Amino acid sequence: MTSEPARSAGTIPGHGPVSRPNMVSVGTIVWLASELMFFAGLFAMYFTIRSVESELWKTSTEKLNVPFASINTLVLVTSSVWCQLGVHAAEHGKPHRAGASLLSVASWGMREWYVLTYIFGAVFVSGQVLEYSQLVHEGITLSSTPYGSVFYLTTGFHALHVTGGLLAFLLIIGRTFTTRHYSHAQAAGAVVTSYYWHFVDVVWIALFATIYLLK
Repeated sequence: MTSEPARSAGTIPGHGPVSRPNMVSVGTIVWLASELMFFAGLFAMYFTIRSVESELWKTSTEKLNVPFASINTLVLVTSSVWCQLGVHAAEHGKPHRAGASLLSVASWGMREWYVLTYIFGAVFVSGQVLEYSQLVHEGITLSSTPYGSVFYLTTGFHALHVTGGLLAFLLIIGRTFTTRHYSHAQAAGAVVTSYYWHFVDVVWIALFATIYLLK
C-alpha cells in the first residue's frame, strides 16, 4: 500500500508555501505607494501656494471649524479600529456571527465589524459635505480664491478615496451573503481592503494636521 506523500515543511494545505507572498497584497501595496506619491504632489501644491499667499491663508483659515473637523477625524480614526477587528475575525475564518445576538459584540465576525466601519466612514464623508456647505456659505468655493481651490482639491480627492473604500467594503460584505464557504481568497480580500482603509486614514491625519492645525 502506497503511503500518502509527506507534507512539505512550511506549507499550508491548499495554499502553497507559507513563504510565498500574496500577489494581491503585494499589488495593493505597490498601488498604494503610487497613491502616496499622488497625495505628496497635493501636499507640495498646498505648501507652495501657501508660501506665496500667506495673507490669504490667515483670513481664510479663520473660517475653518476646527472642533467639528476634529470630531470628524476621530470618527475616521475609530473606523480603522473597527476595520482591524474585522480583519482579525477574517483571518480566523469568522465571516459573521453564528447564531448569537447582534448585541453580543464578542460574537461578531468580519461582516459586523465591516458594517460598523462602513457606517463610520459614511459619517465622515457626510461630515465633510456638511463642512463644504458651511464654507460655501462663508464665501470659500473652489473658484473663489487660491486657498479655496487648494482646500477643495486636497480634501475632495481624499473624500473620493474614502468613497472608493466604502464601495470596497460593500463588495467584501456582500460576498459573505453570496458564498457558503468562506475561503482563503475572501479573507485576503478583506485584508487588502483594510490596507487601503488604513492608508486613507493616515493620509487624512496628515491633511488634518496640515490644513487645520498648521494654519
